[in-house]
Amino acid sequence: MAYYDDAYQHKLVAPSQAVAPIKSGCNVILSMGVSQPPALMQAVADRARSGSLADIKVYYMHANEAATKTLLVPDLMETVRPCPLFMSAHDRALAQKGYEQGKQWVHYVPALFFQAPRLLTEHITPDVFLVTVSPMDKAGFFSLGTNSDYGATVVRHARQIIVEVNENMPRVFGESLLHISDVDAVVEHHVPLMEVAQKGASEEDTIIGRIIADQIPDGATLQMGIGGVPNSVMDYLADHNDLGLHSELFSPPMVKLIKNGVMNGRRKSVLPFKHVFTLALGDKDMYEFMDNNPSVVGYPVGWVNNPSVIRKNDGMISVNSAIEVDLTGQINSESLGGREFSGPGGQLDFIRGAYASKGGKSFVALHSTAKKGELSRIVCRLSGPVTDPRMDSHHVVTEFGCVCLKGLSLPERARALIGIAHPQFRDLLLEEARTSGLM
Repeated sequence: MAYYDDAYQHKLVAPSQAVAPIKSGCNVILSMGVSQPPALMQAVADRARSGSLADIKVYYMHANEAATKTLLVPDLMETVRPCPLFMSAHDRALAQKGYEQGKQWVHYVPALFFQAPRLLTEHITPDVFLVTVSPMDKAGFFSLGTNSDYGATVVRHARQIIVEVNENMPRVFGESLLHISDVDAVVEHHVPLMEVAQKGASEEDTIIGRIIADQIPDGATLQMGIGGVPNSVMDYLADHNDLGLHSELFSPPMVKLIKNGVMNGRRKSVLPFKHVFTLALGDKDMYEFMDNNPSVVGYPVGWVNNPSVIRKNDGMISVNSAIEVDLTGQINSESLGGREFSGPGGQLDFIRGAYASKGGKSFVALHSTAKKGELSRIVCRLSGPVTDPRMDSHHVVTEFGCVCLKGLSLPERARALIGIAHPQFRDLLLEEARTSGLM
């Protein structure tokens, strides 16, 4: 232990010293969401603002609040080029400020989530990786905690690795460890982790949640996205038995199911009895539940979200949301009003993996209308990109019902989807379907 302590102390520096070797013109990879390191991001911002660092590209997913108060700020946009692989609310706000000045501040990089590690190590040179980690253990290992995702791969390839140790970051098992010998510099910064409040479910969320939950059998392995619908689905699973978890996201409703014995992984095909995730987003209680919990395991997204791995879990159930679905079954989950709103994330990864699973199903859920009932979200033609091709679409759910699109002809799909649209738009959709030759 003394040896690792000596190595730790030798590499322990102030944030300004840690980022001093970063060179102008390099690619900086930020960890994702909860694990984005506030002190290190501030130190890089200070260097950029001082004029000693210029022309850096910053790659990341899900910018957190600390990122938007330190590094991803308007006055640094001549020096820092944000290149998100997923547009968070913070990224959209920054992009909008740029548009208002006639400038392109945010440079979105389209990417399937399971391909992100390869993009960030093969197609993009990872010069520097900045990440928040748990305190070092007696064997000299830090844990990536809430975020294995692309970080667990980037740490094996980055030319320079700088870690921010935070005592609040949970120590998580799985493939999320980083040894002190592989780290170039260490800073300590003990602050509360980013938390996301669980929003209350709407009436539509509750109806959709019950529809989907009724189609989930005992023993199923689940992937749940974020938001009101997935949370409502989990609210209706209290009477289920032997559920498993193989999900990109780990969230507070899952903790409740685990504590109640509903989600135990007993019947999982891959890593039974283990709750598998690649990123966690929740509150302090959830992070404390994860800490040193051997049943909760984080793995790289290139493995967790790989359809060839997902399919190995029999009875795989995937639940995600969408912005709009057209009458042929094409799904847009990333663009709104002609601008990038989010990204494909891992939705298509799990839609394909779940359907390839023995007895597996995928559900894409959405409210039937938007803008307080002014717009239908079942549409004749998408207004944005195709996140999920119509060949992959399985179940589509609104508060008016659930349809399975597999095996249906285009006219049958159109009729089925019109049937779960809001009643006030059904006649118009029927007319559009006929005009476009679908029916």
